[in-house]
Amino acid sequence: MRSLFSVTLLLLLALTLTAEASRRAKHHKAGRHDKTRTASECSPAETRYGKCIPEHGDCGDGVRDATCKDHTDKIPCKIPCNWKKDISDCKYKFGPWGNCDATTNTKTRSGTLKRALFNAECQATVKVSKPCSPKVKKVKGEKKSN
Repeated sequence: MRSLFSVTLLLLLALTLTAEASRRAKHHKAGRHDKTRTASECSPAETRYGKCIPEHGDCGDGVRDATCKDHTDKIPCKIPCNWKKDISDCKYKFGPWGNCDATTNTKTRSGTLKRALFNAECQATVKVSKPCSPKVKKVKGEKKSN
């Protein structure tokens, strides 16, 4: 009788520990954000989204506020590290890069708005620039001069 009681007590203890560990794992997610959570039960049109704020540095994984009525949630977002931060929630179709401007040593291209993410206020057209490449393109078949 004593051994049956001991086995029952051990099983009950093991069941309690596994349930507690499972509950902790569901709520903790090892530092990651819960991507299934939404700002209450509002539609995307009713929800107002804040800017994406990177967790480290000025690009990469981050969080943004999603507010609807009186409820605010933090939802995950990402800012690409090779992109302009002020237009990261706007998607544009860009044309080819222009020629290098010798006075500013930059080349530019313009883009037209394809779509706005997270109800962002986007410009209809944007211009982006980058430094000109320091390398001079070689003609095929040309050899290096030493």
